[in-house]
Amino acid sequence: MSENGKSTHESRSSMMQLIFPSDTNYHGTMFGGKVMEYMDKIAAITSMRHARGPVVTASTDSLDFVAPIRVGDMIDVEAFVTWTHRSSMEIYVKVETENVYTGERRTAVTAFFSFVALDENNKPRPVAPIIPQTPEEEALHSSAPARYELRMQRKQDRIDKK
Repeated sequence: MSENGKSTHESRSSMMQLIFPSDTNYHGTMFGGKVMEYMDKIAAITSMRHARGPVVTASTDSLDFVAPIRVGDMIDVEAFVTWTHRSSMEIYVKVETENVYTGERRTAVTAFFSFVALDENNKPRPVAPIIPQTPEEEALHSSAPARYELRMQRKQDRIDKK
């Protein structure tokens, strides 16, 4: 880590899964909740690697299912930290399907997760900022403050409605 922050490469994480009939619904496509479980897991791993400590999921937003995942597909679930606030981290997660016979890949699901780093007393603790290095990372990094403000506004709106 430099004095100014960490690159996304330092915490970028991915995992592969082969999709079996038990992973799918009666339409023959993967259960949305199962995909979300994998996405939350890789986002947690990514945020723990960035924070180098315990984290908790704070929110999930913009979960977009853009293509079906079918039995026999392989999925690649990839995540990286796009932006940090004081103790929170925004994680971008993308699920791509791959036909293992042809190699054809397509994006199936994307989402943003927010995690908070915790100290030994389970209180929020500061995290290093992100230094984007690719055009994709730069674009997500520069648009992250607006997503953060929307999350904070949604949170406040829920509190105000109580």
